[in-house]
Amino acid sequence: MKRVYLTALGCRLNAAEIEELARRFVGAGYLIVERPEQAELLLLNSCAVTARAASHSRSYLRTLHRANPQAEIAVLGCGVTGDPEAAHDYPGVSWVISNVDKMRAVEMITGQAAPLAPWTPDLWPRTRVFLGVQDGCEQHCTYCITRILRGAARSRPLPEVLALVQEMVAGGAREVVLTGVSLGSYGAELGMEEGLATLVAALLRETELPRLRLSSIEPWDVSERLLRQWENPRLCRQLHVPLQAGADGTLRRMGRPITTAEFAGMATRAREIAPEMAVTTDILVGFPGETAEDFRASLAFVEELEFARLHVFPYSERAGTPAVNLPSRVPPAQRRERAVRTRQLGRRLAAAFRERFIGRTLPVLWEHQDEAGFWHGWTDNYIGVVTKSAARLHNRITPVRLSAIIRRGKLRGEIISEASEKGLVKRGGDSQSEDTSPCVPNP
Repeated sequence: MKRVYLTALGCRLNAAEIEELARRFVGAGYLIVERPEQAELLLLNSCAVTARAASHSRSYLRTLHRANPQAEIAVLGCGVTGDPEAAHDYPGVSWVISNVDKMRAVEMITGQAAPLAPWTPDLWPRTRVFLGVQDGCEQHCTYCITRILRGAARSRPLPEVLALVQEMVAGGAREVVLTGVSLGSYGAELGMEEGLATLVAALLRETELPRLRLSSIEPWDVSERLLRQWENPRLCRQLHVPLQAGADGTLRRMGRPITTAEFAGMATRAREIAPEMAVTTDILVGFPGETAEDFRASLAFVEELEFARLHVFPYSERAGTPAVNLPSRVPPAQRRERAVRTRQLGRRLAAAFRERFIGRTLPVLWEHQDEAGFWHGWTDNYIGVVTKSAARLHNRITPVRLSAIIRRGKLRGEIISEASEKGLVKRGGDSQSEDTSPCVPNP
């Protein structure tokens, strides 16, 4: 039996694709291993969203080869779609597969049909299942290379998504994360109206999945109907909506069809429906034409909205995007300095959000145990939790009292009972109660 090591860089859609490819390798008779030195085949799903990400993808190819010089390497995805020939120059690389053929990679590498093996909680170290339901984008943000590399928007039909999730639930999945390049536009090319809201409602209605989470959604795709889905406690209270800039002039130059006032109204409404919602975002600093005043306004807006987490990127020129032709470029050193300041603010906002839950009891889905014996898991509103336990907590949901902020911003937790999947913890409450519902609320 051949052994394969798979890894992904970049977005959650890349991670979702690698999970599906892992199941196809298992279906083709391969064994998935945890370290590159254990494998005969190394597969990398690469990223190119920024120049730095593309450089990291290339560097990681060299890292994989050094870890296992005897193994063959397959590199897929955005990092090689724009320039597939360049990747062939790296040592060990035998296959270079663009986004167009990515999901056929197993057949191309093995030369045989690759059925999708059943999902099990032991397939992947992470217990949350990333499921790609949408790819491609029709939006024309002036800085974005992803639309060019990923192509036109396309969605998995709802019945197929429903069947996949039902299969995952039958296999023991406790949380599924829906991902896509433009997740909020799910179903548009299929003629669906408010497709993402329709999909979420169907999954909550027709499956017994304990926790459903959404990855990044563009703010203009967050409709009232979608927000109302958070009235169901099984939908995880995290809303990741890329802001990119907190100044309207910058947003216009970016080609973002939203104003800061509209964004603030959407975030306020989300918190009205789910008061403990973790609203998280992406910020792009140093975009062409961003003045010092624009940057100060952006920082003030970010602080006003009290985001639970920021992903911060200095602007990166990407060939083929309209932004490379914009005047008034911000010097690279100034971009880096603005990124540092924004990340500092992000850390402060994230700490303030986590501190709100110290002393509270929330359900946690446990993922893995580290070498020191500590278990790591997540609440439904995306707070990382660590606890020490001799029990096997992998893929279990347990009520946990959150006690203090510890390393890397995670909270220390104490499991307060052995109740897990059969016990119901009120989402955001401090007490436990038994319930006959087959569904556990999202931690």
